[in-house]
Amino acid sequence: MKIQPLKYSARITDAVRVIEAGRRGIAVVVDDDGLLCGTVTDGDIRRAILAGNGLDSAIERAMNKAPLTAPFGSTPKHIADLLLQQALEAIPLVDSAGKFVDIVHLRDIQPEAVTGGGEGFAAAVIMAGGEGKRLQPLTDNLPKPLIEVGGMPMIERQVRDIVRAGVPQIYISVNYLGHMIEDHFGDGSGFDTCIGYLHEKKKMGTAGALSLLPELPKAPILVMNGDVLTSPSFKNLFQYHHEQQSIMTIAATEYQIEIPYGVLETDGACVKKISEKPSQGFLCNAGIYVLSPKALNLMPRKVPCDMPDLVDAVLKMPNAVSVFPIHEYWADVGNPHDLERAEQEIRQLEKNDG
Repeated sequence: MKIQPLKYSARITDAVRVIEAGRRGIAVVVDDDGLLCGTVTDGDIRRAILAGNGLDSAIERAMNKAPLTAPFGSTPKHIADLLLQQALEAIPLVDSAGKFVDIVHLRDIQPEAVTGGGEGFAAAVIMAGGEGKRLQPLTDNLPKPLIEVGGMPMIERQVRDIVRAGVPQIYISVNYLGHMIEDHFGDGSGFDTCIGYLHEKKKMGTAGALSLLPELPKAPILVMNGDVLTSPSFKNLFQYHHEQQSIMTIAATEYQIEIPYGVLETDGACVKKISEKPSQGFLCNAGIYVLSPKALNLMPRKVPCDMPDLVDAVLKMPNAVSVFPIHEYWADVGNPHDLERAEQEIRQLEKNDG
């Protein structure tokens, strides 16, 4: 399917839509004459968010204005050589006048080729041992991760997404009504994966179950809270972690706070400016992490530990923790209101996808 280019007047959110719909990991921006102005990748969007730009910002805030291109009519070998030399996955083709013609992805010419570093996540860990007290009485006889949203248990959505990402091993930490989760998944064979269980015989905190892993993995692992609904590319998350050379990566979602009053900017007793009902955005912990073996080595063994404590320990190392902003759907199901909203949002998302 030929990619539909965006106009220079587009917004970052338009690039997100094109990237997700096109499955090519790239959006192309052209002017009114069809001349290539630039490209936008998933990484460009996340860097733009980290720089303080919202998804409604102009696309030029995220755009690479000098992308690598290839002449239309180039041989597959020439294009593959360019992509492999630059560690890229896709390249726009332009004609002799600089007008955009098409996008070529490396897998179109070399399906066996893999770009980027590492083999991917060694395993994924889903934290599912909590009691979910804020969702009582739903959780009186059902563990919170097994609550259905859009006709499927939350944790099953996570498992299916992890399997699609090619992660070879999944561990689920269980405590409260954990036998129900084990009955649901078994050994994972019914979900085309291998599932093991980390049994918390006492409350281990939000990270302590990681010390129950049977062995220290040789590659980074993905860690998720069992009550998170989201749809980021785990492949992109792993690649981002690898590129940052981090010991730990924290996925973050933007949270906007709207102030219902006019805010005064002052210098002493003098008013310099008034902003009417401004909003301020914060990057907040999304409950999704990438942990390298070095981070897991800092875990106290088989004693309670909360994730902020582990983060603090890793932060003592230089440039050890990076943030991965999520621009895709994300929801934390903490209370009945969150559950009702997530139910509506998931059904709408699946309706749009279908």
